[in-house]
Order: sequence, then C-alpha cells, then structure tokens
Amino acid sequence: MRLSLMPNRRTPTAASAALVIATGLLAGPVAAPAQAAAPGGRTIVVAPAGAKNADDKGPGSVGRPLATLEEAQRRARDAAAEGRRDVTVELLDGTYRLTAPLRFDAADSGRNGHTVIWKARRGAHPVLSGAEPVTGWELDDAATGVYKAQVGTGSDSRQLYVDGALAQRARLKLARDDIKLNADGFTIDNPDLAYLAELPDQKRIDFQAKLSFTNRFAPVQSISGSTVVMQQPAWDNNTYGYDTIQSPFRTPTFSLLNSRKFLDEPGEWYLDTSAGTLYYKPLAGQDLSRARVELPRLESLVQVGGTYDEPVRNLRFEGLTFTGTTWLHPGTPDGYANQQTGVFISGVQPHRPEDAFTSCAFGCKGFEGSRNGWAQTPAAVQVSAAEGVGFVGDTFVNLGSVGLGIGNDANAHASGVGLGAHHVTVTGSTFTASAGGGIVVGGVRPDAHHPSDPRMANTDIRLSDNRVYSTAREYLDQDAIFASYVTRLTIEHNYVSDMPYTGIGVGFGWGANDPGGSPEYLKRGLYDFQPVYDTPTTSTDVRLVGNHVRNVVQTMFDAGCIYTLSAMPRSTIDENYCENSGQLGLYFDEGSRYLSAHRNVFVDTAAQWAHANNQNSNRTGDLTLIGNYTTNPAITGIVDGQRGNTARDNTTVTAGDLPSEAERVIDRAGPTGPYRTPR
Repeated sequence: MRLSLMPNRRTPTAASAALVIATGLLAGPVAAPAQAAAPGGRTIVVAPAGAKNADDKGPGSVGRPLATLEEAQRRARDAAAEGRRDVTVELLDGTYRLTAPLRFDAADSGRNGHTVIWKARRGAHPVLSGAEPVTGWELDDAATGVYKAQVGTGSDSRQLYVDGALAQRARLKLARDDIKLNADGFTIDNPDLAYLAELPDQKRIDFQAKLSFTNRFAPVQSISGSTVVMQQPAWDNNTYGYDTIQSPFRTPTFSLLNSRKFLDEPGEWYLDTSAGTLYYKPLAGQDLSRARVELPRLESLVQVGGTYDEPVRNLRFEGLTFTGTTWLHPGTPDGYANQQTGVFISGVQPHRPEDAFTSCAFGCKGFEGSRNGWAQTPAAVQVSAAEGVGFVGDTFVNLGSVGLGIGNDANAHASGVGLGAHHVTVTGSTFTASAGGGIVVGGVRPDAHHPSDPRMANTDIRLSDNRVYSTAREYLDQDAIFASYVTRLTIEHNYVSDMPYTGIGVGFGWGANDPGGSPEYLKRGLYDFQPVYDTPTTSTDVRLVGNHVRNVVQTMFDAGCIYTLSAMPRSTIDENYCENSGQLGLYFDEGSRYLSAHRNVFVDTAAQWAHANNQNSNRTGDLTLIGNYTTNPAITGIVDGQRGNTARDNTTVTAGDLPSEAERVIDRAGPTGPYRTPR
C-alpha cells in the first residue's frame, strides 16, 4: 500500500464538511445498516409538522402518520409497557423543529428483553432541530454590506449556522499592548479604542482569551472611559489556576466579541435581542435569498436519563440527525473558565484569596480547593442513569456544545441525575461542525472516580466506527473524543480529524485520585480539601484500538493524537494510526500508569511520537511501548527499565517506505465493515 498524507480517503475533509451539510446530506457520510423490527413488533410512524395526512388521532401508519413526536412517544410508552414486543418509532423524511427537548426516562424503556427504537424510515433522513430558519433578509448598510432579518425577541443565541458552517460572532481582535490586565478587568491603552465606552449593551460583550490549553470567555460588566470592569465570578475564575489570562503558558490571543460595532468581516453576525434583529455580513458569493441560515433556540435536543432505582433501559436511536443548538452559559456572569477538555470552574470559589490575581496566577493552595467542584460542558444529547442505550448511524452537527454526553456529572444533565451509564454503544455515527467536541464519557467530580453509590459507576461503554472531524470550532479546548473515569471502555476503529486540540483523550485527575495520592499534589495542598484515596478509581480496562487520528493539535497546545491522565490498570493502546499531529503522538500526562502501546504507527508528529510527563514528583510510569513505528524518533520521559517502563523494539521508519506490518495497521485503522467507505 502506498502511504498518502493527503486528506483521508474515507471521510469528507474539513473543507467539505459544510458542503455536505448545506446540500442536505445530513444523515452522515455512511448510512446506518438497515435493521428491521423484530417479528411481531409494534411500529409507530411520525411525520414532521405540516406533513400531508399527518394526524395525532390516526393510526400512526405510513399512509396516515402521527403529526407530533410527543404523541409518538406517548404511544411508544404505552406499547413498551406491555412488555411483549419491540417498539419502533419510525420518523419520515424532513425536519422536526423542537420547541423543547425530548425527555426519555424509565417509562420509555424496553421491557423483558425488548427494545424501543427511534429510527429513520428506510430511505429517509429525519432531522431533529432546535433552531429556526432565518429568512426575509434585507440590506441594512450598503457601505459595509451588512444584512438584517427579523427573528423576534425573547431568546438569545451564541451560535449561528450558515450553509452548515458555524459563523463567527462579530469580533474585534486586540493587540496584546492594547490593554493592561488587572484584578477587575483591564484598562484600554490604545486611544483608537476609546469608542468602546460608547457601545450599547455592554454586558453582552465577551472577552475571549485563547491561550495554551485553555480558551476562556468572560462577559463585560461595564466600560467607562478607559476602564473595563468584567462580570464576576467569571473574571476571578478565569484568572485563577494555570494557563490563566494574566499568566498564560504561551503568547495569548485576545478578542472582544458580540457588538454590532465589531461586525466588519465577511461571515460575522450579531443578534440584537432587544429589537429581535439578526445582522450578518455574507461571505463572498453568498446569496442570503438562497443560503440556509439557522438560529438556535434550544440548548439540548434529547435528554435520556432515569434514576439509579429506575434507569432508562433498552433504548436505541438510528439514522437520526441532531442539529441546531446553542449553549448560553459562557455568556452568564459565570463565563467559561475552562481548565481542560470542556471542564470549567463555576461559581464563587470559597478558597480564593483576595490577592489571587497575583498570588494564584500560576496555581496556589486555594485553587486546589476548587478542583472537586469543577463543572462539565453539557451536551446536546445527554445520557445518564441508563443501561443498554445505543446510537447507530446518527449525525451530530451544528450544535452549540458537546455533541453527545454519556454518564457526565449531574451538573451537565438536565435530568439532575448524572453518571450511571452502563452498556452504552455509539456506532457508525458522525460528529462535525459544532462549537464543542464530539463525545464526552464520564464525570470529573468525586462520585465519578470513587462513587458513593456503586450504581453511579460508568461501565461497559463502546465507541466504534464513528467519524469525529472538524468540530470544537468555538470551544477549542475540547477533544474529539474524551472519556474520564470508565470501567471497561472501548474506543475502536474511529476516524478523528481536523481538531484544534487532542484527538482522543482518556483519564482525568492528574494522578491525584489514585491509591496513595500524588506527592506533587501533596505539595500543592490538594489533600487539605479531599482525602488521599487508598482504593483505585473506576478507570480500568480501557482499550484504544485501530483508530485513525490525523490533523490534530492544529490550534491549541499541550496535546496529542492520544492523551492520557492518571492510572488505568489493564489498559491498551494498540494498532492506532496517528498522522500529522501539531505536537505529540502519545502523550502520557501526569500520573498515567499501567498502559501499554503496541504496533501503533506515527507519521509526521511535530514533536515527540511519545512523551511522558514525569516531571516534579508525578508518579507517571509503568508504561509499556513495544513494536511501534514512527517517522520521528524523538521520545521523552519513557526509558526502558526506569520507573517501571518498558520501551523496546520501536522502529524509526520513512513515510515512503513503510514495513508491511506498519502498512497493515494503517490499512485497518478507522471505521470497518459497513461503515468503511469503499476505496
């Protein structure tokens, strides 16, 4: 096989993602294999609003489908409660505009071994949308080429999707010497920016700081003269800890967002919520009378969640497209003080000292006291307190946050019940062109790693044959696939491409929650706020096999194709193909232990093909790297025979002349079977 470093031969490239969406191919690059209902099963057919012959009083047949998803759900519940057969809700072709999220609880479960299936009818591509189409555009300003449309009042959005792409909110880029940061916000040192004090709706203006591994947002409180005061606790939390706004790990990029005055570049937009007017400056050649413009109204679409006593069971979604959401939290006084992979500080921090802007700009004891209260970005589709839930051949596109969240902490679930996801599968699905990452599994708070109720543990999660590419377009700190604490997690044969940060990340906690704790975090003072655990976390038996990861770490830093944190006994990273990482191939960060990596192939990693962070007093080690292939021989932190590590028989190769075993790994990496695009 001839090695090609051109865009992946099996999957739409980043540039083509918007085209795929805009032309209506919303069912994803690969359709789900047809799965007929079990003999004797009950089928309920539903159509989009306004469809011909649709009637909620009718039989729910193809000829006379139901008119609403709510009625279809009611009938599916009644049929499932009988416990005698599978129940299938078939969605006919078209867009289902939701006015509220669909909520599935224990009443929606399949009983007695039967399954409730929500699926596309054969040949149909149903779309569940939380957005409204925007039409009626008219020229607002001929000099600038800005158009406007009336969209009504009463709601807000941080996202807008135009022809399938996430549009940029009106933005003013700031030079580093334009401003001087302080504990309350910043002062403006550039006289050309004096007009900022005259701007209306100042509380809707965001300050964005793109740093090393964090991408932070905080809203403005007021601008008076040259003084900008920021809303709290957003500013305090964004200037607290590591890679902070005032002390970043690399040269920062600062911007102000979300004022009509900033709207001067093609592709930018602004929503005047008071007047109900949307403004947009079209891209070159873009005709708004023909463009597809979607303004989100909902923050989530589907909420699957029961209780630990009565979880949701035996529920499956097939061939559906989930699209059209926003996420409003970063615009609240809480902001988005992200720490890593969509995890952020939320609320007033009780241990933050008064001088934290200076004393905690690079960590401090008080910051350690915040860790156990960190929050997670909620997903557009949420699954918790559930067993036997599956997603097959679905598409997650144009969403305002994470696409799919499985067993996250309670704060990330609208049900109020987090964790507790068992036997959840995601197969042959596509995640692209959204503000946040693709899939997030697991939580980060104490009950995630040491559950107070054993039913909280996330177990037996399988992510296979999926495509996650060109996403995390706004929240650049988020991974394509991220899993924290899971028992028996399998991530196999997925395709991950064109990501700003890490491709696949597993593990959390920096080793601090592992048995015996971490000497590094003892020095930092973490254990003044939490115990030193003497039992392992729930993170064991993790398998990353046969994945194809390319073009990652394209914007952020301190990341790799595959990234790990903390101990994961009996875990393997085998036969993955990593190409063109902007930094690392394998990144074993703080406390990573008990992982093995065999027969992986690394082509064109900008830095090391493998790196272990064993600096300071981290207990990173017990790593086994055997039989891997790399075009870059650099490896750091992993020495054969030291710290319990084994590193041998790893081969430096040339991209144009790979050994047959390396070619075999490349050929088999990525989606398989019916989800593999023919070459």
